[in-house]
Amino acid sequence: MPLLVVGISVLILLLLMTRLKLNGFAALLLVAVGVALVQGIPVATVPDVLSEGIGDQIGDTMLTIGLGAMVGRVMGDSGAAQRIAGTLLDAFGPRWVQVAMVVTAMLIGVTMFYEVAFIIIVPIAFTLVRVTGAKLLWVGLPMSIALSTMHSFLPPHPGPTAVAATFHASVGLTLFYGLFVAVPAGALIALTWPRLPFVARLTPSIPKGLVSEREFAEEEMPGLGWSLCVALFPVVLIVAAAVTDMATSGESPLLHTVAFAGSAPIALLLTLCLAVWAFGPRIGRSLSEVGASCTSAAQAMAMILLVIGAGGAFKNVLVEGGISDYIKDVTDGWSVSPIVLAWLVAVILRIALGSATVAVVTASGVALPLLAGGGVHPEVMVLAVACGSIAFSHVNDPGFWLFKEYFNLSVIEAIKVRTSYTTVLAVLGLGGVLVAESVLDVLGL
Repeated sequence: MPLLVVGISVLILLLLMTRLKLNGFAALLLVAVGVALVQGIPVATVPDVLSEGIGDQIGDTMLTIGLGAMVGRVMGDSGAAQRIAGTLLDAFGPRWVQVAMVVTAMLIGVTMFYEVAFIIIVPIAFTLVRVTGAKLLWVGLPMSIALSTMHSFLPPHPGPTAVAATFHASVGLTLFYGLFVAVPAGALIALTWPRLPFVARLTPSIPKGLVSEREFAEEEMPGLGWSLCVALFPVVLIVAAAVTDMATSGESPLLHTVAFAGSAPIALLLTLCLAVWAFGPRIGRSLSEVGASCTSAAQAMAMILLVIGAGGAFKNVLVEGGISDYIKDVTDGWSVSPIVLAWLVAVILRIALGSATVAVVTASGVALPLLAGGGVHPEVMVLAVACGSIAFSHVNDPGFWLFKEYFNLSVIEAIKVRTSYTTVLAVLGLGGVLVAESVLDVLGL
């Protein structure tokens, strides 16, 4: 039974990493090979399946994470991150630092991928931890939860956007309705989870090499204007591209240029160029100093990228092994509410495959025939599938490893924190979606 294979593979992976202390990269590859053989993938093609999974995952994330880490380290070594962190503290006060992180993450995360926004904001979170003396998870976890919610629930992120196309739903209305679900649910979990005893007991330290440990004097830091300009530059480019894509149609050189500049890797590459000048020669730092900051960030990212790539290999083996097709066949005959079915199929696929995008696309195919005769608003169905896709993030989800490595947690600790919060978010999201459908029916919309 395919789902049993998934369960056993996850248990073996946990055993390798917790009991035997095997490196995460090696453990993920070993388990991926084992699952491939058990699922009947031809031996000769297993290396290609692994390489394809690693390539797809690294191709999506290496440029984003690598360039983002360099931008963050350049800002940290120049004092720009401390300037922004200090401004947030002045505006919200140390007591409300979590609210500051949630507001920042939600504003940036509406249009930016989780990984991109995470990489941009995390240096500020690290600096706030160092300046305030607060625990890493106390400051960083609200940021991650808020970003997870925005990324999973709302278009123009890829999963919800793809489902909206399948259901012929309005992207604008989906975003509008989704904000009423995502913002309350995300804020509630973001401000609650760090206070739970099993989270509060964890005291991870900031990973070495990802943030400057120097504390700058007032006169040594660049101005707030330049600091915010560099930090928000990729946000502006990516938001402009997303808004242009939703608001316009057709072909023109201008649209192509906006899309090019607003793609995450190009936006971050342009930001790195701006940061090198703004926090280098402009303030009297040599290019060799700035280059050393970039090198330090790249070295710190090496193992993180390897582990994320191996997570992509594991995910691809599960997909190629027919797990998604099996789940689709099993759930085709279930007689439940279209909203609940769409959510539940997405949850099962997310648990089995790890990929939120694969989960939502497959779940939308299962739920599409129910939409025509179910009397459900298509935008609400999109949100139901999207909410289900965030549940149970665990070891077959590459985003799980990004979270684990940046917050310096063990596998078990990351499961306790991330798997639990993503699951509760999915359940809250389903409740919000059901309420939204009821409200729309009452209003006759």
